[in-house]
Amino acid sequence: MQFVIITGMSGAGKTVAIQSLEDLGFFCVDNLPPTLLPKFLELMKDASNKMNKVALVMDLRGREFFDDLFRALDELDKSSWVTPTILFLDADDSVLVRRYKETRRSHPLSPDGTPLEGIQQERKILEELKGRAQLILNTSNLKPRELREKIVLEFSANKQSVFTVNVLSFGFKNGIPIDCDLVFDVRFLPNPFYIEHMRPKTGLDEEVYTYVLKWNETQKFLEKLTDLLAFMLPHYKREGKSQLVIGIGCTGGQHRSVALAEYIGHFFEKDYHTTISHRDIKRKEERKP
Repeated sequence: MQFVIITGMSGAGKTVAIQSLEDLGFFCVDNLPPTLLPKFLELMKDASNKMNKVALVMDLRGREFFDDLFRALDELDKSSWVTPTILFLDADDSVLVRRYKETRRSHPLSPDGTPLEGIQQERKILEELKGRAQLILNTSNLKPRELREKIVLEFSANKQSVFTVNVLSFGFKNGIPIDCDLVFDVRFLPNPFYIEHMRPKTGLDEEVYTYVLKWNETQKFLEKLTDLLAFMLPHYKREGKSQLVIGIGCTGGQHRSVALAEYIGHFFEKDYHTTISHRDIKRKEERKP
């Protein structure tokens, strides 16, 4: 049985998600109060019931019942007949604010205040639930069609269970990506930015890549980091996560983090389905004094 709980930030795409699952043949319920979840699960367990694909949307419209949700999830963890997949939809604060302004809606937690105030409250309330999610999708840069495609790919009946390791480089000066599960700071390594002819290049260039990796501290760091990740990844997979996002950050996200993300992604590609992306590689880094 496929059982999906859709939750996340208001404005992040839960409507698109539930419509996509409905198109895949899921029995869908929008805004089920978490206090009713145990009764609903009893109906699902009924041998005479034909529901084998179910999706529920739970959001802050039922926020007073979230304690009931956590109790129900704890009970599900002890059961053997169904394992829920929590799909958490997220987006950057600036994107959510823009979406609220475009629709002229008020945030449910801040009907008389600014959208940002409500978004910040909501993010804090949902922090624990996000930590329990098996799948987190950041929709900041996704069009509705692209989000629909991702959900169809993830939950279609002919999809094999694949654990994906996403390695993402970024620059701390542009902010930490909010969808990272693990973040590693590599700003302590020698910086090619200060070598003038390397400055306009990136960690994808052979010269920069070789420069970053040639140092003893880089080699020692990679040895320890890959050993740590090799220990952790099977445990994340065993816990039911379908993906893990590993963030590698340097100052601008163009040299050191790019080179190390490439190394780490290729290091694990023989054992896992791996993707490598570079969030800030096209941003022009200003020269520091």
